[in-house]
Formats: sequence, C-alpha cells, structure tokens
Amino acid sequence: MFLRFSSKSNDTFLYPMDTKSLLKKVRKIEIKTRRLSDHVFGGEYHSTFKGRGMTFSEVRAYQFGDDVRSIDWNVTARYNEPFVKVFEEERELTMMLLVDISESTAFGTRETFKKDIITEIAATLAFSATQNNDKIGLMLFSDQIELYIPPKKGRTHVLRIIRELIEFEPSHKTTNLSKAFRNLIDMMKKKAIVFVMSDFLADDYEHTLKILGKKHDVTGIRIYDEREEELPNLGMVQMKDAETGKAVWVNTSSGSTRKAYTKHYRDRVDYFQRAFKLSGSGFMSTRVDENYVIKLLGYFKSR
Repeated sequence: MFLRFSSKSNDTFLYPMDTKSLLKKVRKIEIKTRRLSDHVFGGEYHSTFKGRGMTFSEVRAYQFGDDVRSIDWNVTARYNEPFVKVFEEERELTMMLLVDISESTAFGTRETFKKDIITEIAATLAFSATQNNDKIGLMLFSDQIELYIPPKKGRTHVLRIIRELIEFEPSHKTTNLSKAFRNLIDMMKKKAIVFVMSDFLADDYEHTLKILGKKHDVTGIRIYDEREEELPNLGMVQMKDAETGKAVWVNTSSGSTRKAYTKHYRDRVDYFQRAFKLSGSGFMSTRVDENYVIKLLGYFKSR
C-alpha cells in the first residue's frame, strides 16, 4: 500500500496546462536534457548499448596489425597484394521507454514529484538514443496500457514523447507491472533496449520480467522519495493510499508502526532488486532529491 499524508497544505492539485505553458515546460525539459545527452550521456549510451551486428562496408589494402582473418582472398588474388574486408557496426537500435504513470508517481515531499524526475530521465535517454539515430518508443501504463507510441526517429518525435509524459492523464490509478511487461513482450518482436521507470511499489512481476529479460536488454530505474523510506513521528495522522483512495488513521508515534512501515518498504525494494537480478536485467535507484545524472553515468560505466 502506498501512503500519502492527508494535509491540505501538502496536497497538490494538478490542473490541465494551457498550450503556452505546456510548450514552455517541454522546451525547458528539452534544453536541460538535450544538453545532458549531448555532453554527458551520448558517448556512454553508444558504448553501453551495442548494435545488432556487423555489416560489410568496403575493402582496403592490408595494413600492419590487421587481423589476417579479415583478408579478402578473392580481391587479394585479383590484385596480387593483400586486401582486407572492413565491417561497420549495424548501429540502429530501438529504445522502448516503459513508464509508470499510476497515482503513486505523483508524489513528492520536496519541490519535485517522482513523475517529474521520471520525465527528465526519459527525455535524457530519448535524446541520447536520437544522437545515435536509434528509434524511440513510449508505453505509459498504470494497471492498464494507457498510451502506446510506436518507435520512430527524430527530435520532433522525442518532443511528442516529452509532451505526453508531462500532460497525459491516466484513466486508472493503480499499478500492474506484469501486465505492462506482457504487453511489451507481445508488441516488440525484435530485440530492443527497454528502460522501465517506476517507483516499483508493486509485486508479482518477477516471472514476467524473466520472460522480458530473455528477449530484450532491460533496465529498471526506481525513483523514490525519502518519506517512503521512513515514517516520521507526527502523532496521529490520517494517511491515504494514493492508488486506492482508502484513508486510515495511523499512530506514527508508535515505534512498532514505524518499524513495520520501514520493513514493508524494504521488502518492496528487495523484491525489485532480486527480480531484476534473477532476470539478468540491469537496475538502479535514485531519490527525487539526488543527482540522477551521477547515478545514470555510474550505471552506464558499470555495464
């Protein structure tokens, strides 16, 4: 259960943005994340995620140090001097951004919500893929597939993805990671780079993740808020499950209550790490107030 403090001073109500405000926000995110992808992530992304194979490019005269296994014997015999085949990496890839937009991501106890960080990370990854001429697709999910944008190339396409990440309003509030994984397995027939961005406040997705991990290069990015780790001592507080809407009174002064809260959170984190590890997939976590740039770079380098 995801709990949110019920307090008028802390509640944030989201109203539909007018077109001018939306475009301004899209532009702001583009400037920030494109700079990151151009100067920080571009090279790391390219070296981390390899192409599907090698394709023949040309033949050239043999040079000292060339692998003798690459000698083209037909051309060598024709010109009576050694020539080698030159191959290039078949670079084009497809990146799928699988983004959780359930109600629990619209939470944050500082100035930034989890969904805001998810949007920035997704935009940074998308622009990094664009630098390498890769296709980018988007799947927004709750307990249903809320929106699917097929993979395409180009800046205009990435800007559309950013707009949807900012503006899209889900029709469902709860989360079903397993259903999202199953839909992606059915939709994507060729191997893709898949980034799953969520708070992962769910379970029962380990089996489906294993199937997804066998077919695609999967990375789970967990975004969380510090108040999800520990329950502060505030006395009797009314709390509400953001996804079900159920409200309960909780005695936060109770040590056993705070301990149970922390254990419940840690169990979810342990499940997330174990599920991705067993599926052979990569994973990382970043708190909303941490520098996700450093976390992403560390993850890329570790690969």
